[in-house]
Amino acid sequence: MSTIDTPTNPWRKRLLIGGGAAAVLSIGLGLGVAGAQTNTGASGSPGNIVCPTVSDRLPAVPVEARAEVERNLQLLNTQVAEANQRLVTSQGQGGPNFVNNAILGPLKDKRVSTIDRIAIAIGRHAAKPTGLDSLAGCRLVKGQPPATAVVPAPVVTKTTTATRTTAPPAGNPGGGNQGGGTIACPSVADKLPAIPAQAQEEVDRNLTLLQTQIAEAEQRLATSQGQGGPNFVNNAILGPLKDKRVATINRIATAIGRHAARPEGLAESLSTCALA
Repeated sequence: MSTIDTPTNPWRKRLLIGGGAAAVLSIGLGLGVAGAQTNTGASGSPGNIVCPTVSDRLPAVPVEARAEVERNLQLLNTQVAEANQRLVTSQGQGGPNFVNNAILGPLKDKRVSTIDRIAIAIGRHAAKPTGLDSLAGCRLVKGQPPATAVVPAPVVTKTTTATRTTAPPAGNPGGGNQGGGTIACPSVADKLPAIPAQAQEEVDRNLTLLQTQIAEAEQRLATSQGQGGPNFVNNAILGPLKDKRVATINRIATAIGRHAARPEGLAESLSTCALA
C-alpha cells in the first residue's frame, strides 16, 4: 500500500493528469451547453429566424378578402424582420432559453393572432380555413445572417357566387353604405425607424391595435349595409377610424421617442384610410 501512496509513483501521476483532463472536459461541456442557450453570437452572426410560409398554404381567397389577407401576410413578414432585428441587437444578453423566451415565443404569439385574422377574413366570404395555427411556430437557424423580409406573393383570388353590389368609389361620396369593398389603410410597421428594445413591446401592442381597428371598421362596414345617407361611410366609419389611428400612431411615436429620436409626421401621413 505504501508503494501506491508514494507521490513519485508514475501511475499515480498518470491518474492525476487523466482526472484533471476529465474535469476540464466536464467543465468545458457544461459551458458549451449554457452558451448554446444564450444569444452569444459567438460565430459572428446570431443566426436567422425561419418561419413556415403562409401564403402558399391558403385556399383560394375571395376577392372581398384579398386586401385584408395581403395586409396580414405583409405583417407576418414585418414581424419576422423585427424578430431578426431583435436577435441582432440582443447579442450577449440573456440567460438560459433567452432566444426562446424573449424572441421566438413572442413572435409565435403575434403570428397566431395575424394568421387567425387571415382565416377570419376568408371565412367572412367562404369556408374558413382551419389548422393554419400550425404555421405560427418559428425556429432559429445558426450560422446564417438574418434574412431580409420577402414580400409575399399575390394571393389567389376567386369570385364568390353571392350577388354583390359594386363598391362605390373611395370615400363613398354622395351615397350611403351600398355594401361591398374593403378598407385599405397605409402600412405603419415598415415606415418606422429602428425601434429601441425598451419600446418594442409597446410599439408591437399598438401595431396590433391598428390591425384590430381596421377589422372592427370592416365589420361595421359589413353590418351597416343599406344604412345612412350621403357620406355615411366617411362620417360613421372612415372618420372615426382615422381618429383612432391618429391616437395609436402617436402613441407609437411617443414610445420610440422616450428612448431615441421621436419620428415625426407619422400620424399625418399614415392615418387616413379609404374604401377600396
